[in-house]
Amino acid sequence: MFLLALIAVPLLELAAFVAVGLSVGWLLAIALLAGMSLFGVVALRAEGRAALAGVSLATWERRSPGPPALDAALGLLGAMLLVLPGFVTGAVGAVLLISPTRHALRRTLSRRLARRVMGFGVAVQRFGPRASPADVDATAIDDDRPQLGR
Repeated sequence: MFLLALIAVPLLELAAFVAVGLSVGWLLAIALLAGMSLFGVVALRAEGRAALAGVSLATWERRSPGPPALDAALGLLGAMLLVLPGFVTGAVGAVLLISPTRHALRRTLSRRLARRVMGFGVAVQRFGPRASPADVDATAIDDDRPQLGR
């Protein structure tokens, strides 16, 4: 799957660049790519600051830093995708920078991760060590003969 993505994404980016270049002109297409990359650098800096602020605030308020950290990671991924030259990666990056989309994706990822963790816990419990049945005779100590009635 990863190999397919390594091959498909550059081909998809090339096809998108050719389509945009044919429709608006090659010079404008190159200027759009450069502008998106510059906007991505600015967004990366802003998302980095927001990530630190969100996680720090959650920690200071003694809340779980998980949701702000995942939200920050998705925002940073979106900004990094904007920095990469390409219209498809730029569009995906711009969608990740939109807050409602990021929150919806965060909820989906959290649910999927929770299911995987719960499944792992069940598998570990199923194949883990089992308690042996209690051996009543082995619990008596020979020094307690008067208490045992012998």
